[in-house]
Amino acid sequence: MSRIRTFMAVSLLSPILLPGAAAAQEMIADTSARKQALTSWGVQFEELEYRYSDDDEELGVWNADFFYGTDDLKVRWLTKGEYAIEEQAYEGLENQLVGQIPISDFFDAKAGVRFDTPEGPDRTYAVLGVAGLAPQWFEIDANLYVSDEGDTSAELDAEYELLLTNYWILSATLDATVAFSEDREIGVGKGLVSTETGLRLSYDLVDRALSPYVGVVHERKYGDTADYAESEGGSTKDWFAVIGARIVF
Repeated sequence: MSRIRTFMAVSLLSPILLPGAAAAQEMIADTSARKQALTSWGVQFEELEYRYSDDDEELGVWNADFFYGTDDLKVRWLTKGEYAIEEQAYEGLENQLVGQIPISDFFDAKAGVRFDTPEGPDRTYAVLGVAGLAPQWFEIDANLYVSDEGDTSAELDAEYELLLTNYWILSATLDATVAFSEDREIGVGKGLVSTETGLRLSYDLVDRALSPYVGVVHERKYGDTADYAESEGGSTKDWFAVIGARIVF
């Protein structure tokens, strides 16, 4: 008799319990899917600016980052260049395609290829580098390059942002390049090649997505690189007034 009662109870409760169990399984599966890495993409122009030098030279300059991927793996297209407005010619054009993975809480490693169109023959490089946030909130991007001609060089980009108010930001930048072998065809000597330092005051106009700025930039070449530039009638030291905007979307 007890077996009959148990069977009847299960028969009556099954229509109620089974849909609940199925819904619970769907919720578990949905929760698991949400734990998968989130894919993101974006475009960021760190520099999009007009420069006017103490020698009356006018340049259009950009430094941009296009990215797609997850926190575990990103593909990035990095592009920067200088365009001489009066001569209507590129003074330099660099493109990198790299893959980037995290190696610590604050730093990523990256590897890929770089294509340059400098003054002289084009160059292709293998790229290996790290990028991230160093102590004291310095943003660091360090890279090692090996060209298709067998020449090696390294580049360090550093930036520090001082928040003056919630909207006004003062940014200091340093870009230094060192060559471990000379490449005279493109005007690069062995040793410290060049530095670029900048100071920019920006205003956060649209929630860090649009920040117009003004500033000053100093460029300098050193050693044999400076000698090569002088022999071609170029300058070795330049000061620029700059106006531009940082754009993120």
